[in-house]
Amino acid sequence: MTIKTFFSCVLFLCATAGYSQNNTTSDNSIEAQFVEVIDKSNNYQKYKVIKRTKLAGLRKNILDSIELLENSIEQKDATIASQNNSITTLEANLSNTQNNLASSIEKEGTISLFGITTKKGTYNFLLFSTIGILILGLLFFIIKFKNSNIITKQTNHKLSEIEQEFDSYRQKKLEEQQILRRKLQDEINKKK
Repeated sequence: MTIKTFFSCVLFLCATAGYSQNNTTSDNSIEAQFVEVIDKSNNYQKYKVIKRTKLAGLRKNILDSIELLENSIEQKDATIASQNNSITTLEANLSNTQNNLASSIEKEGTISLFGITTKKGTYNFLLFSTIGILILGLLFFIIKFKNSNIITKQTNHKLSEIEQEFDSYRQKKLEEQQILRRKLQDEINKKK
């Protein structure tokens, strides 16, 4: 790896990481440490000469920052995985709840009639039809009973009139028979 690539990677990491490391300078950011190392290094022709201790310290700080970032990424990945599991569980619960709700709505809209599950509308139609037929039957029988009762009363009235006529007729015939018997007895008595 060339020095330019190394410094480019380090600068990229410094730009993305805002973490500070313990150092003797007042600004502890990676970028500030790079600036300090580069500014305090010596020039040799067109190259910069950096002390190994400063380069080792910078490397240690960069590695610490990378480790912190990796730990942070792992924590965030764990949080994301936990939230995904939670979302999956919540979606399963939501699906189960929606199924239960649909089942409850279906059960609410039906009635069991003689072991047969029917819709409430059909049940209401059957119930009111049966009640209507029974009321019509009751009205029919009431009318028939009244007509029969009227006929029975008329017949009883006619029967009583006929019985009265018959009684009067019988009384009359009895009187006639008695008169005839008297006449007959009188005739018998006259002949004796």
